[in-house]
Amino acid sequence: MTADDARAIRVEAVESLLVEKGLVDPAVVDRIVEHYETNVGPLNGAKVVARAWTDPAFRERLFANGTKAIAELGFGGPEGAMIVAVENTPEVHNVVVCTLCSCYPWPVLGLPPTWYKSDAYRSRMVAEPRKLLGEMGLEVPATKKVRVWDSSAEARYLVIPERPPGTEALGAEELAALVSRDSMIGVAVAKVPAS
Repeated sequence: MTADDARAIRVEAVESLLVEKGLVDPAVVDRIVEHYETNVGPLNGAKVVARAWTDPAFRERLFANGTKAIAELGFGGPEGAMIVAVENTPEVHNVVVCTLCSCYPWPVLGLPPTWYKSDAYRSRMVAEPRKLLGEMGLEVPATKKVRVWDSSAEARYLVIPERPPGTEALGAEELAALVSRDSMIGVAVAKVPAS
């Protein structure tokens, strides 16, 4: 049994106990989970990325003031009070970590993945980012600089991945489908569309 499995079992047990004691309504829990899966999550961030890829004026505003530009799309809130957008390019690959805890831009990325909060990710991404990215399945070419951004309560980072080649004719919705949560953290790249 993995640590994630054990944690899931504990969460389910606590939730069952709270429901049984009448302290929590399961319908409320379901609505909260649905809210974070649909209204607050990676789909929001993917819309931001697609807009940055297709709208030069928005892209400029996004890099000048990420929080304000993202708010134009209706995304914001307590965990999104100061979002800084950083851009992956052919020369630089950006990746985000929070070395102190797990500061994370929830309005555009949803709930943080378990690995993002782990001590191993938080320490190794700073000490050996290229090696850890490789272990996570992303080989960054030696010719490309890896830049690590440390999120905090003062600033949370959103990686704008490189736009995949051959996507010039795609609309915003199709482009958003190529963007994953992991690509906006920087541990993956945007997907290449199926041909």
